[in-house]
Amino acid sequence: MALTIEQLNAASATDAVALLDGTYEHSPWVAEGALAERPFRSLQHLKAAMAQVVTRAPAEQQLALIRMHPELAGKAMESNALTAESTNEQSKAGLTACTPEELARIRELNAAYGQKFGFPFILAVRGPRGTGLPKAEILTTFARRLNNHPDYERAEALRNIHRIAEIRLNDKFGVSPELGNQVWDWQEQLAVHSDPGFAEQGQLTVTYLTQAHRACALQISTWMHEVGFDSVEIDAVGNVIGRYEAEGFVTSGGAVPGAPTLLTGSHYDTVRNGGKYDGRLGIFVPMACVKELARQGRRLPFAFEVVGFAEEEGQRYKATFIGSGALTGHFNPAWLDQADADGITMREAMQQAGLKIEDIPKIQRDPARYLGFIEVHIEQGPVLNELNLPLGIVTSINGGVRYVGEIHGMASHAGTTPMDRRRDAACAVAELILAAEKRARQDADSVATVGMLNVPGGSINVVPGLAKFSLDIRAPRDDQRNAVIADVLAALEEICTRRGLRYTLEEAMRAAAAPSHPDWQARWETAVESLGVPLFRMPSGAGHDAMKLHEVMPQAMLFVRGLNGGISHNPLESTTSDDMQLAVLATQKLLDNLAKEQR
Repeated sequence: MALTIEQLNAASATDAVALLDGTYEHSPWVAEGALAERPFRSLQHLKAAMAQVVTRAPAEQQLALIRMHPELAGKAMESNALTAESTNEQSKAGLTACTPEELARIRELNAAYGQKFGFPFILAVRGPRGTGLPKAEILTTFARRLNNHPDYERAEALRNIHRIAEIRLNDKFGVSPELGNQVWDWQEQLAVHSDPGFAEQGQLTVTYLTQAHRACALQISTWMHEVGFDSVEIDAVGNVIGRYEAEGFVTSGGAVPGAPTLLTGSHYDTVRNGGKYDGRLGIFVPMACVKELARQGRRLPFAFEVVGFAEEEGQRYKATFIGSGALTGHFNPAWLDQADADGITMREAMQQAGLKIEDIPKIQRDPARYLGFIEVHIEQGPVLNELNLPLGIVTSINGGVRYVGEIHGMASHAGTTPMDRRRDAACAVAELILAAEKRARQDADSVATVGMLNVPGGSINVVPGLAKFSLDIRAPRDDQRNAVIADVLAALEEICTRRGLRYTLEEAMRAAAAPSHPDWQARWETAVESLGVPLFRMPSGAGHDAMKLHEVMPQAMLFVRGLNGGISHNPLESTTSDDMQLAVLATQKLLDNLAKEQR
């Protein structure tokens, strides 16, 4: 019989520890420490409390916990000495039925890993969905993590231990993240569509209005119909729009216009060789909410409009936020004449897709009809992952400025030019890189990056006479960003003057910061806190569709933790069905609370 939170809260300390036995391998001290937070408000509250006990533990105690875990397909498995939980997990991943070749490879990896790190390789082999990882993926992950720095790998081992504990707690409490699993499955199924040249290599790439992109739009619209949206359409720029109408605004003849509307969504295009969750998570989480509302026969006092934005990444054409920008009235007609790498203009691509270009102005939204915009997004960074937190409240989307520049010096012989007589352009950029790094570190959440450095026509025996570079500076507030810019550009001027160089600098992009609207940020905070999830507020360093909607209506975002160090724009981008379940539940809470406000 499944355990309940009520039983755990009512049990004596000794009995409660016994009820949680096996959650953290041979380490009852974790449960003992977590019980100080009773009464637990939810299973997620218990998970968070146990994780924090481990986080606060001394390093040696953390290391002892790691060493309590058995090697994968190791001696403990061969001698039937695994715990019941470990046996179940390794069995689900097929590790109890390895071929001789697979066993030999695992033993080789175990030996190399143990020699390098001094503790066993820990991997939550039941995986992000809880059903078990393929053996090939386990072996690939094992080999990849052998390259990690010891400090990072120790933290990664602990993160996997927390994931193992989460799955074990789900089993104890008879809980399955069904809504998260649904979101997971949608993302997996949508990922079968990929552009030519990438699909053949097993890589995910979906750029604006390609055949794969149009297949994604059709698939999303089909699912929207299936889960219960009242209307679904693909608009003049390729956005997929589903509306779940407000109570009292639906008749036998269709929807009655005029209901206040909450807008949400994200993009379904990807970067080249990207991940499955960037953007798409923000479409499928609210879709799962609509599925539940329709199943229950419930309506809200406002319409819920979910948009799969057609384009955000700027991969095929030199234009970004095409989907969300069209809704705010910021579609630039000049984009239509841009050509992609194959010479196909955006106008031609739209015509081939059957889109009505003349209707683009008609899809602009009237902000007066909308309550606001919310967006759920994978974090695309390491912060939540490192803190063992599933959700984060976005305080602001960073404003950014990008520059491209050149420093001109004098090319000269590397052997005959004395060090004190050189006019080295590359050294000047190197100084600039360090100056930008030092300045950005002075502020909380400011970042500065020189992502490109090129010495055109450079040679191994020539002092660089020309260096081309980029400069990207971002911060949560425009005044903070501008202060960093001023100091970094002053450093550039000083470096070039001192070295006898000249430079050119061109501003390539400027985007204003998009602070979350206080009321909508508070709504996310109330929803997250009600789940028993610790509140954590953070800025977004990346741009999102919410930036465009911010220009015309209030907005706020919710971040979901990523795996593999939070990496994004990468095939390793991932999250768990449990974290996605929490995102769905938080969105449902926000909707329910907003409904109470509106009634």
